Amino acid sequence: QVQLVESGGGWVQAGSSLRLACAASALTCSNYDMGWFRQAPGKEREWVAWISRSGSYTNYADSVKGRFTISRDNAKKTVYLQMNSLKPEATAVYFCAADRIQFRAGPSHGASQNYDSWGPGTQVTVSS
Repeated sequence: QVQLVESGGGWVQAGSSLRLACAASALTCSNYDMGWFRQAPGKEREWVAWISRSGSYTNYADSVKGRFTISRDNAKKTVYLQMNSLKPEATAVYFCAADRIQFRAGPSHGASQNYDSWGPGTQVTVSS
């Protein structure tokens, strides 16, 4: 398994931007597809975005499409989530996760059980 640590969370006002980072311990970060999830208080964990191991392909939840961008730098073993035009409903703990299996179909990107490793999460709070 790969160890993951998220950073970049914080408190911002609605309409602001934040960039989250997920640092991976594995020597070969490029062997994993990566995802971002979030969990708001009292709610189930929700998938946010996915990126292929090469970085060539991405997929987003409808709720963030057009405002969030996932990217990766395999040389730095880091995955990013750029979040723009933040809304109060984006308040949650954000988690990154790694998936060893390649070529999963699109709908599978949001299935948390497909991910092998998870970070501890970083809190994002968006005030109105």
